[in-house]
Amino acid sequence: MFSFLVKKCISNAEQYEKSEVRTAYGNLASLVGIFLNIVLCALKFLAGTIANSVSITADAINNLSDAGSSLIALVSFKLSSKPADEDHPFGHARYECIASMIVATLILFLGIELISSSVDKILHPEIVVFSWLSFAILTLSIAVKLYMFLYNRKYGRLIHSSVMQATATDSISDAIATAAVLISMVISPLIHFNLDGYVGVVVACFILLAGYGIIKEALNEILGQAPSKELVHEIAKRIEGTSGVVGMHDLIVHDYGANRLFASVHVEVDYREDVFKSHDMIDNLEREFKQDMNIEMVIHMDPVVANDPKLNELKEYMNLGVKEIDKECSLHDFRMVPGETHTNLIFDVVVPFHVKMSNVEIQKRLEEHIKKKDHMYFLVITYDRLYV
Repeated sequence: MFSFLVKKCISNAEQYEKSEVRTAYGNLASLVGIFLNIVLCALKFLAGTIANSVSITADAINNLSDAGSSLIALVSFKLSSKPADEDHPFGHARYECIASMIVATLILFLGIELISSSVDKILHPEIVVFSWLSFAILTLSIAVKLYMFLYNRKYGRLIHSSVMQATATDSISDAIATAAVLISMVISPLIHFNLDGYVGVVVACFILLAGYGIIKEALNEILGQAPSKELVHEIAKRIEGTSGVVGMHDLIVHDYGANRLFASVHVEVDYREDVFKSHDMIDNLEREFKQDMNIEMVIHMDPVVANDPKLNELKEYMNLGVKEIDKECSLHDFRMVPGETHTNLIFDVVVPFHVKMSNVEIQKRLEEHIKKKDHMYFLVITYDRLYV
């Protein structure tokens, strides 16, 4: 059904990177979610009343909150599609993260309320009545929620929507929770023991777990998580595969929401190359990143000496010392300044966050390393962090 609606309601539906197409997907998913959840809520209230089941009734309230979540998502897509302005030059796409956290808060509140009502049901059990109508309604609900999970996950990934992916997570949790309620309704009369309250607690735990996962993911996006390895690999592949590039370092990627990627990187070029030719190559690279990957890339050009055997030997020697500290450490911008009494080796060392040694400790280790080669060398090191 959703694919049919996409064909009928969204123009240029395969151009996922376009803001207006992305917003159309979000609006359509939200409206379908509101409709389906309201229908399921009404049906489950009927089933819960017939079966005298607190877990079914709680599941109905869960669907009502899901309809509210879809309404929040609808508003968030409207807000996040606003173009950049003077106050928000990076756009408004992070409204989706805020919406995801609101949805998660509602889910957590529902889970806590459900635990309370379920415990009361355990303490004061009532007879659960099996009904074929209730059985059919719950089975239909599971099927609908699985369907909502599939289309929200599929299109949420295609348009990079945290709200739709949060909805997908919530939908699969709902399907599991409703399946537990259904099993309880069938088994309780057979074993002459009321499982309703206990299943309600299990359902609540699923709901709380889903809410926690959504909040964690939204917080990661708001705080600024590291880019994916695939994205970093693709950026490095494009840069290092460009004629005239000697190397690259200091890649930083800022994610301001779907289709709002900003990045900066230092690209090394041979110092003997004509500066205008190198600058033209850099300009072309920046333009290609914008056209092909929709990344606003800023590239700093670093001229380096690439043909000095002595310099290359020292650089390789110091790189071995850096790798002894941690295999993910690296160095760049390696330069040598000779003097009458000593020679300065100037370079940057990139230190991953998991390395707990202080800069002073690293400096001492590297100085001990270079002194094994020659006491005339002095190290002038700038310490960087690994942002990718």
